[in-house]
Amino acid sequence: MGARLAVITGILALIYGALLFRLYDLQVRHGETYVVRAESQTSGILPADRGTVYFTDKNGKELAVATNKNLPRIFAIPKELDDPLEAAYEVAAAIGQPIADLLAQFSKKNDSYELIERRASDDDATHVGNLEIKGIYVEEFPERVYPFSTLAAHVLGFVGPSDKTPDDVGRYGLEAFDQDRLAGKPGELKDGHIVPPTPGEDVTLTIDPNIQLEAERLLAGLIQEHNAKAGTVIVEEPKTGRILAMGSNPTFDPNNYRDYKVEGFLNPAVQAIYEPGSVFKVITMAAGIDAGKITPQTTYNDTGVLIENGAKIMNWDHKAYGLQTMTNVIEKSLNTGAAFAERTMGGTIFRKYLTAFGFGEKTGIDLPGEVAGDFHQLTSNAPNIVYATASYGQGVAVTTIELINAVSAIANGGLLMRPYIDATQKPEVIRRVISPETAAAVTGMMVSAVDKAVIARLDSYTLAGKTGTAFVPDFKTHTYTDQVINTYVGFGPTSDPRFVILIRLDEPEGAPLAGLTVVPAFRDLAQFILTYYDIPPDRAPAAPGPSTP
Repeated sequence: MGARLAVITGILALIYGALLFRLYDLQVRHGETYVVRAESQTSGILPADRGTVYFTDKNGKELAVATNKNLPRIFAIPKELDDPLEAAYEVAAAIGQPIADLLAQFSKKNDSYELIERRASDDDATHVGNLEIKGIYVEEFPERVYPFSTLAAHVLGFVGPSDKTPDDVGRYGLEAFDQDRLAGKPGELKDGHIVPPTPGEDVTLTIDPNIQLEAERLLAGLIQEHNAKAGTVIVEEPKTGRILAMGSNPTFDPNNYRDYKVEGFLNPAVQAIYEPGSVFKVITMAAGIDAGKITPQTTYNDTGVLIENGAKIMNWDHKAYGLQTMTNVIEKSLNTGAAFAERTMGGTIFRKYLTAFGFGEKTGIDLPGEVAGDFHQLTSNAPNIVYATASYGQGVAVTTIELINAVSAIANGGLLMRPYIDATQKPEVIRRVISPETAAAVTGMMVSAVDKAVIARLDSYTLAGKTGTAFVPDFKTHTYTDQVINTYVGFGPTSDPRFVILIRLDEPEGAPLAGLTVVPAFRDLAQFILTYYDIPPDRAPAAPGPSTP
């Protein structure tokens, strides 16, 4: 019994001695190393887990589109390096970086942290780890990743380095707009102890991943088919202002943002203006009808030419159509008719309604860097020609979000909503722009335009829409180029509008009319949304024609 007790006591003594030695090794022999590494963690190596960004589908199911993943990071603590030159040679051979660059980093004697590779490949991480160089470390840290690559890249933005803080920050898009919510609080070394980081908040968006994916697919196909310079698509829910899709092309991959030019990160939907062209005629008609100056049945004699201040205004096809109604003006997209409507109501009334529709001011959408449209030329003493060309969308500039939101007011019975993408926000009415009766009248004119043009028509649904083909201005010569921007904006079903779609195509090859480019894409996207939401038809199918033998 005594022998067994002696053996057990001896074993316990050995274990206790080993523990004491380990404690001595950690606190005395290597204590400085761990303190240095802890200090390095406060220099950006212990960031908080950034909040996840989600898209939401029609059933409320969330899809993570910006999240975090532990990836290997290679870094050095120069204070610990015994031989910076030898370390530089070995690391350079392992990962293929220039020896001179590494030596410059490793030679900073009092430096506690130098990043070698942020998102190291598995091979690089393994090769450097196998070197077992004191002062060179491979550890995993959370990195921002975007699982769906380029999907809604302009909406999301990306996370990158900042000159003002050692931690990464949101750059562009929602990552920048909601930086404070998403970022959380990084860990720190305080009184010799590490205070762990506090994770950031999650953010859920109104973007529906299925609609977003289909919208971007159609846009990419349009650009490729017509060899266009760029394009943008937005889908808005008119009753609430919820943005269901927003995408632009060319796009970028936020996982590899360093491979792209900075100017490509700006969101064209909210950070760029353009002349909208004939789409603007529905706004002109809404203003004139609501002011009681015209009706859809008001007529004028179209001679094909209108002279204002010595300048000649002509229809896009250079034709004269004789006696025409205001509905005919929308159906045939007559420039002279839009100018007639503006002249009938007068510049003061026209300008008042443009302001009411939100043109020339920011919409307030929760994305960074929004700009306002440019209507500075429409002054009280501006010549008539300025107002006449503005009536059909030339000589004035809008943002894409500004334009779709204004048309959404028509679809929403005259109520202008604030567009938003944060799903936790509530619908907000900005103001009533036109009466429900005016909205219904203009909607009827737009439905007639769709039905007469046929291209955008769906047999079982009533859709409202309007095309726009605007020439691109040359600001150096103060003239217009032969390049165009095609726009189509429409909504449906008109019995209970569930969506408004705007598709814009910049400088398609050959300067085709919008009816040949964006209109078919609108029809396809409208059909997709109607099917996706399982919306019942609101129009009886056309009666079959007589049978043939």
